[in-house]
Amino acid sequence: MDTNHTTDSFGPEVVIVPVIFGCIFFLGIIGNTLVMVVIGKIKSRRSRSTTNIFILNLSIADLSFLLFCVPFQATIYSLPEWIFGAFLCKFVHYFVTVSMLVSIFTLVAMSVDRYIAVVLSKKSPCIRNRRNALIGVCVIWMLSFVFAVPVAQHQILTNHPTAPNSTFCWEIWTERVARHTYKVTILVTGYLLPLVLITCCYAKTAQTVLLVVAAFLICWMPHHIIAMWVEFGRFPLNDASFAFRIISHCLAYGNSCVNPILYAFLSENFRKACKQVFTCRFFYSPPPVEKVVRIRMENFSMTHSTTNM
Repeated sequence: MDTNHTTDSFGPEVVIVPVIFGCIFFLGIIGNTLVMVVIGKIKSRRSRSTTNIFILNLSIADLSFLLFCVPFQATIYSLPEWIFGAFLCKFVHYFVTVSMLVSIFTLVAMSVDRYIAVVLSKKSPCIRNRRNALIGVCVIWMLSFVFAVPVAQHQILTNHPTAPNSTFCWEIWTERVARHTYKVTILVTGYLLPLVLITCCYAKTAQTVLLVVAAFLICWMPHHIIAMWVEFGRFPLNDASFAFRIISHCLAYGNSCVNPILYAFLSENFRKACKQVFTCRFFYSPPPVEKVVRIRMENFSMTHSTTNM
């Protein structure tokens, strides 16, 4: 995802892709902020459940990705070279990998959490608590930061023979075997292995979690296909492959704004929570006590053993 143009000839993607990225950016900012506000404002014990902690972590990862990565990546198609310097060259591409790993690791944690709630219901209260969930979130971020380090190490500013006066931000490895090994490791740890783990938990996983997982797998699949194609084949440089690369970027980045949409359409509890938050904020009038108690006792998301979103 780090290829800059090396030619002065630009096509419609110079306008179209940044517009698409702009839509992804604003939809994702609004959607993920809404999810964070809803979880933060609901004052109930269940709103602090393990599942909602993971949902909040997923939204934080998506929001961070949108803020720190998408605006800079959009310039790949609109500018002839990288203009943001060496630090952002490393950081932006590093954080793309970090956010991808945080997202899939969090989805695995949500699936395993759900599995424990259903299959190990007697032990569930001891395992599925706020402390363990927060520890899990910390481990997820630490692993993601560590796994993505080679991207930052090998993402550098360089020139190209056809454009010696321009600067490009490319991932350059001196050892081909090391690069192959790292790319395969990311594919396995950040896509295939999580897919296996989630599949093992499939029967006991809530419907909305499965759809969020499916959206992630579909959105990031073209990215991994291109990565493996480049590493172990000969990726063609033509209009069709360029279009495929654009689609892979749009899908991968679009995943950061999909989850709030899934919550809104599929989760009645999420819609009720949104209504509660914004009704209280903008149109506040004290509702009957019985209604407040009932709403606050409802599960915001896929919490506890038998509740689906």
